[in-house]
Amino acid sequence: MTAIQTTSSHQSGHHFLPKETEDGHTISPNQWLLPLTAKVNAQDHLQIGGCDVVELVGQFGSPLYILDETTLRTTCRHYRHGFLQHYSGQSQVLYASKAWNMLAVCAIIASEDLGIDVVSGGELYTALEAGIKGSLIYFHGNNKSVDELELAISHDCTIVVDNWNELHNLVHLSHHTPSPISIMLRLTPGIECHTHEYIRTGHLDSKFGFDPDQLEAVFNGVVKETGLSCIGLHAHIGSQIFELQPHQDLGGVIVQWYSKALAMGLPVTELNIGGGLGIRYTHQDDPPSIENWVKGVAQAITEACHQYSVPLPKLLCEPGRSIIGTAGVTAYTIGSQKVIPQLRTYITVDGGMSDNPRPITYQSVYGALLANHMSAPMTQTVAVAGKHCESGDILIAQALLPVTQSGDILVIPATGAYNYSMSSNYNRVTRPAAVLVGNGDANLILQRETYQDLIRGDRLPERLRIT
Repeated sequence: MTAIQTTSSHQSGHHFLPKETEDGHTISPNQWLLPLTAKVNAQDHLQIGGCDVVELVGQFGSPLYILDETTLRTTCRHYRHGFLQHYSGQSQVLYASKAWNMLAVCAIIASEDLGIDVVSGGELYTALEAGIKGSLIYFHGNNKSVDELELAISHDCTIVVDNWNELHNLVHLSHHTPSPISIMLRLTPGIECHTHEYIRTGHLDSKFGFDPDQLEAVFNGVVKETGLSCIGLHAHIGSQIFELQPHQDLGGVIVQWYSKALAMGLPVTELNIGGGLGIRYTHQDDPPSIENWVKGVAQAITEACHQYSVPLPKLLCEPGRSIIGTAGVTAYTIGSQKVIPQLRTYITVDGGMSDNPRPITYQSVYGALLANHMSAPMTQTVAVAGKHCESGDILIAQALLPVTQSGDILVIPATGAYNYSMSSNYNRVTRPAAVLVGNGDANLILQRETYQDLIRGDRLPERLRIT
C-alpha cells in the first residue's frame, strides 16, 4: 500500500499530509482537509477509517455521507483535555448538535463525556433516544413552543432562556412542576466578528438573547421567581470564526454580567461562552487550534474573575462545526460534462444543494478530489455542478482536479457539519445514506431515503384521485 499517513497538527482536529506518497506521487493540497485516518491504498483509492471509499459507494450508493469515528472522537478529546489543562475550575464541553444531530452521533458524543446543546424538540428527542441524560442537555432557541418546553422540563434539561416571552411561559409552567426549572439566561454581548452575516449572533442587531440594557430588569425578574433556578449565563458571538480576540473579549463581558448577577442575588454558578471556532474548508484557511482557542477563553475568564473578585464558574462551551466538520466527507458519482470553450467546463454529480446547501446559502467554498484516482495529476479547473433544476446549484465554482470521466467518484471533504442537518428534498430528491467508518468497518447510521419516503406524509383527497 502506498499509504498517505496523516499526521495531526491539532488544527481544530485537522491535519496535514506529506507532500508526496511513499512512491513519489504529488499530494493534492485538498488531501490536507481529509479526516485523520485518510490514506491512499494500493489501488490508488482514497481510504478512510480503513475503508475504501470507492467500495463504500459500491455498497451503499451515492451521494454518501462518510463519517470518520476516529476524527470525531479526537476533536471531542481535544476540547475536553484542553479545559482540563488550561482551566483550574470545573468545565463541561457541550456538542452543538445542530451541526449534525442523529442517534449515532449523539451516542458517540455521550461516550466521550460531552453534554449536548439542542435547539428544537426534534433535536432534544433524538438526544434523549440516544440515551443522553437530561442533566447534560441544554435547550436553546429563540421561539421554543410550550410543548417543547414541557418536554425539556419533564427530562430535567437546562433551558437557555432567550427572551421575555419564553421567560413568562416558564414562570407559568413552573407553577405546575414539583421542583424549580433549571435555566440559563442568554444575553447579547455586542461583539462583532468577521464571519458571514447569517451566522453572526453576538452583535446587538441579532434575533438571539436579551439586550444587555435589560440586564437589571431580567435579573430582578428572575430572582423573584422561586419556580426558576437560574444556574448560569450564556452568550455566543457567531460561527466559523478564525479570530481568537472576540472570544477572549466575550470572557470579560460575560464575567462582568456574572459579577452583577451575584451582586443582585442570582445564584449563578455556570458561564457558557458558546462556540464558533472555524474549521478548514480549503487549504488556504488557517483556523486556530482547538487548544489555542480553549487556552484563550479559559485565560480570559480566569483573568476577568480575578478582576471582579468573583469565584471561577463552571465553564461551558458549545462547539459544533469544529467537533464534527472535518470528520465527514461526501462521496458523489460524476455524471455528465459540459465544455464551454474559453469559458468553463462543468462536471455534474448525483447530488448538490439538497445534500449540501451551504454553497448556495452562504457562498461557502470547498475543495474536492477523485477517490478512485488519488495520484492522478491535477490538470483541469472545473465547476462542480449539482443535479438540481437551479442555476445556482454549484457545489464548487473552481475545482482543480485530474481529467474526469463519467463514473468517477468525487469526494468533497469537511462536510460533517450542517450538510445533513440542512439537507432537503428539493426537486423531490431523496436524501443520502450515511456510514460510520473505523478500523476497517462501515456501519450504516442513516438509511438512504426512498421514493416511498418522499410521499409518506402526502395525502390525496379522494375527489382528486385519478381513476
